[in-house]
Amino acid sequence: MTVAAPAALAPAAPGARVRGLTAVHHLARGALLSLAALLLGCTVQLLLLSGIQQHSAQHAAFDELRRQLALGTAPVAQTDQQGALLGPGTPVALIDVPELGLSQVVLEGTDSTVLTGGPGHRRDTPMPGQSGTSVLMGRAAAYGGPFGHLADLAEGDTFTVTTGQGKARYQVIGVRRAGDPAPAPPATGKGRLVLVTATGTRFMPDGVLRVDADLVSAPFQTPAAVIRAGTLPDSEEPLARPSEVPWPLVMWLQALLLASVAAVWTWHRWGRHQTWLVLAPVIAVLGLRVATHATELLPNLL
Repeated sequence: MTVAAPAALAPAAPGARVRGLTAVHHLARGALLSLAALLLGCTVQLLLLSGIQQHSAQHAAFDELRRQLALGTAPVAQTDQQGALLGPGTPVALIDVPELGLSQVVLEGTDSTVLTGGPGHRRDTPMPGQSGTSVLMGRAAAYGGPFGHLADLAEGDTFTVTTGQGKARYQVIGVRRAGDPAPAPPATGKGRLVLVTATGTRFMPDGVLRVDADLVSAPFQTPAAVIRAGTLPDSEEPLARPSEVPWPLVMWLQALLLASVAAVWTWHRWGRHQTWLVLAPVIAVLGLRVATHATELLPNLL
């Protein structure tokens, strides 16, 4: 008498195995498509779109700063007129460097997100034009690379920085890289400005470059500091990356992966022409959104 094999030991149906392998293939192909969209998006973002975005941000910041200068409400301290700390990205100054053909609105803050819009003012230093040492940081390559040619400055070159207190004039006293000695601090009541960016191959920073310039015009009144030196988060230091979890990047990346898997599935169900028409634009937009947030994870001076 033949005993039937237990149902639990019965081999899986061929159809079930095929469906399982098909699902795995769809996921794998979707992941590869997501990776391709991400890499292409990052390339387009860094080489093309970041400069356009920075130009647009500068245009808006210039309009805002010009309006505030006309009304006499432009920031002149670490706080606004109500005593609250200036928000990251607030326009605070306009720097003009004739030797480099550089004219940029300076924003408050130096983390990676702020520096996508233009040069940033280090928040624990005085405003440009005031006594003490003020620090401005800017990108060397991505997002317009506003400080990409700082190394071309030479001792004796002059430039100006305009704030709510007026126009301050500076003269370059030196350009230094890692290992070079720093100049002596400015005398009491004198002012200095340090311009900071990255050195190294384009998009591959390997160090920090600093341009020291002394204030040669009369210093403006210097309000008491609210943010003490050395108390800024690590994300605002030179060549720093964001310190918090990039939740927008995580969500956009999940959306890109889902859209890519859907594209692979519809390719087999609808055909390639219908898939390209419907989902290719969606994947392109999602890839660029992911790339935009991904590039903010790069060093802030890149």
